[in-house]
Formats: sequence, C-alpha cells, structure tokens
Amino acid sequence: MIKAIKDYFDTYLTPDSDEESHQLEQSIRLAVAVLLIEIAESDFEEVPEERSVILQSIQRQFDLNRASAEQLMSLAKEEHTESTDYFQFTRLINEHYTEAQKIKVVEALWQVAFADQQLHRYEEHVIRRLAELIYVPHNDFIAAKHRVMNST
Repeated sequence: MIKAIKDYFDTYLTPDSDEESHQLEQSIRLAVAVLLIEIAESDFEEVPEERSVILQSIQRQFDLNRASAEQLMSLAKEEHTESTDYFQFTRLINEHYTEAQKIKVVEALWQVAFADQQLHRYEEHVIRRLAELIYVPHNDFIAAKHRVMNST
C-alpha cells in the first residue's frame, strides 16, 4: 500500500513544485478522502450513491479528473482499512486548513451522509465527532447540515 501511495504522489508531482510541499498536499487530500469514506462506511451499508458523491467531492474539492479522483479514492479506502483512529487525518486538516476549508469538509461529509436520502444515526454521530476534532464550531456544523439538506 505504501508503494501505491508513493506512486500516486510521484505521478502527480509537477516538475517545478517543491516535492515536500506537494507530498504534504497529497497527504491532506488523502486525509479528507479517508474521512469521506468513513462516513460512507459508518452505517454499515455500501450504497452506490455515496461512492458517487465521494468521487464528485474529491474531483470538485481538489480539481482532479475522474481517473485521478478514483485513484485517490482507492488509496483512501486502503488507508481507511488500515487506520485505527482519526488522529492522523484530523491533525493534517487542523494544521493546514483554514476555518472555511474545514467547513467545506464538513459539508462534504454531510453530502455523503445524505447521498442515499437517509441519515443514519451513526453517520450523524461520526460527522459530529469529526467536526469537533477539526474544531468546526457547532453553529457552522449545523449550518453545513442545513445547507446540504436544503440542496438535496
């Protein structure tokens, strides 16, 4: 798996970019993707609509084409399977995202949860926990939920 992640990073390095900052950016992307997958799997149901929303979110948030987004999603699934907690992912987001970017992440989490038109209590619980871990204020957490609910 580590080789697959390294290959992904190496493939998308641009010649004029600083390798360390680009790898950091890729790690942050992976962290966000893992959290999206966590929401999809938190209700113990595999729903194609959730996969589609995750893929679209990855493409939109990181300006990736479909193939790159699918590759990132595949790596995120592997990383999710091997992870034991949220810390490594939420730490990256906390260290490198602004408050506005964190709120966008929470919105994306809500979009995954509502993809199947049903909000499972486990999905809501995990989103609430992740929002707390990335220090999104409760009012922004609720506002993000309502924005997504009103757009579906």
